[in-house]
Amino acid sequence: MMAKIVKGAGAKGIVDYILDREKGASLIDHDGVLVSDNSSIARSLIAQSRLNPNVEKFIGHISLSFSKEDLPRLTDELMVQISREYMMKMGIRDTQYIIGRHHDKEHPHVHIAFNRIDNNGKTISDKNDRYRSERVCKELTRKYGLYFAEGKEQVNTNRLKEPDRTKYELYSLLKTEVGRCGNWDRLVANLRKQGVEVRFKYKGRTDEIQGVVFGKNGYSFNGSKIDRQFSYSKITATLNRNSREERQAQSRREGISLFPGGGGDFISGSPGLLDLTPSSCAETPEEAEFRRLMQRKRKKKKNKGFRI
Repeated sequence: MMAKIVKGAGAKGIVDYILDREKGASLIDHDGVLVSDNSSIARSLIAQSRLNPNVEKFIGHISLSFSKEDLPRLTDELMVQISREYMMKMGIRDTQYIIGRHHDKEHPHVHIAFNRIDNNGKTISDKNDRYRSERVCKELTRKYGLYFAEGKEQVNTNRLKEPDRTKYELYSLLKTEVGRCGNWDRLVANLRKQGVEVRFKYKGRTDEIQGVVFGKNGYSFNGSKIDRQFSYSKITATLNRNSREERQAQSRREGISLFPGGGGDFISGSPGLLDLTPSSCAETPEEAEFRRLMQRKRKKKKNKGFRI
């Protein structure tokens, strides 16, 4: 379950969109509005907005989308129940609303239009609504046993419109490049080759970086808006981890290269016992140093005992 939140002032346009017959739309729930036709619904919303004329964008528009895997069980009644609970958890109470279900896409979805001016003339807060909405969607997805898509990889990008299409394109590019780069210079260079602009945000007039912005196709997004894992601090942590792992792998490769023949030429004896006596062949400096280290290690083991 996912939600998309929009705010607007044109009641008639939003109502016409939600109840568009070409989208196979049907009005499945409403409260506080006259529903004889689209115009009467819009007039009802406009009339109540005059209780608080200082709020210009008085129409809230939310689309709730569900996975196509949930289609068999998502009856109109269940979608109304989930939509009402979503609105309650979001603080959308005591106000006019309509809920329309669309049948123009393969995944089930509904559109909610509500008056941000409630029945008492008070404004319904939209503070941090997108963050709150994300939390509520996860709660309801778990409560109703809905399909939980694993990440953004499940999104059908062919159906996306701008700027969401570019945002998911950036998500895909970052997912690949952040995972294989070990520093910011390499990451920025790789992204620029693919048409991505990278800009850093600084704290005041200092050189301290506190954020990063990625741009493509004329659209720009903060890293954390693309996905939380792409905030500046989290990308930096990932790049540092990649660099550490690469250094460790390089050290292992260099260690193995000391024994081009697998070490069998000068390591012999019973299991667990190393005979590091030099062979008749001349030792390389690396081999000699390795032998000395192992001999010291054996002496320490012999001298190890209980101390009183």
